[in-house]
Amino acid sequence: MDYEKMNIQWFPGHMTKAQRMIEETLRQVDAVCEILDARIPRSSRNPDIDTLAAGKPRLVILNRIDLADPSVTAQWHSYFESLGLRVLECDARSGRGVRDFAPAVRALLADKLRDYEAKGQVGRTLRVMVLGIPNVGKSTFINKVAGRKAAIAGDKPGVTRGKQWIHIDSGLELLDTPGILWPKFDSQEVGEMLAITNAIKAEVLDKETLGANFMLRLRAMYPAALTERYKIIPDGEANGFELLEAAGRKRGFLISGGEVDIERMANTLLSEYHEGKLGRLSLEVPNA
Repeated sequence: MDYEKMNIQWFPGHMTKAQRMIEETLRQVDAVCEILDARIPRSSRNPDIDTLAAGKPRLVILNRIDLADPSVTAQWHSYFESLGLRVLECDARSGRGVRDFAPAVRALLADKLRDYEAKGQVGRTLRVMVLGIPNVGKSTFINKVAGRKAAIAGDKPGVTRGKQWIHIDSGLELLDTPGILWPKFDSQEVGEMLAITNAIKAEVLDKETLGANFMLRLRAMYPAALTERYKIIPDGEANGFELLEAAGRKRGFLISGGEVDIERMANTLLSEYHEGKLGRLSLEVPNA
């Protein structure tokens, strides 16, 4: 597919400070919990975290499973387990899967708990750092685990700025951290995936081009979703802008001269994907 070229970079200064804080605090925790967007586990996985958290037991949370393709989520679950990581699937907004978090942490740290017991430290509090990119649902997840509004949450990327220790129960504390991205995306695809799922602000990219490239991805992966939602049969020879135009014409997004308002259609496409109106669609599969 001929994707349009885009320049996407996103690394605000506060994220540099956040990364230093995470490095300094890691020695205080027993394990690291990494929250990923189940729709884009590869692109929402900060590669720096493998280095940052080296040597710490790891738990991967596949969040937003309510928006992801269940069959693809199952593939990602198996993939991360094959890397030796413990995996938990959840939807932080509804709370689905969240109750399994504390047992999963204790299972992950079973050896450490036995060591504490052998040293006479029964009941010693486990401390877990929660990491993830901006707007992946970290604070929402922590609030569900805690059963109260303990962490600051918001719809805009980068709401959490400082570290927050959250008391969960007598034996577990979580450290909520600011979302961090890496200085430069390895590929345009990673940047686009983060933009499509709202992990980076819309202001840093061209929405029309993003929408056009997203149309091409949907045509390749979920053509039936385009037919059902926008009443078009995606032409295999059309470029992304032509697909946007066809969908916009069906929606009646016309401007002077009978031309289609491409910008409006691109905004509609991205908004409806965020809201789950196109269905449960995952945009990445393992080993692809």
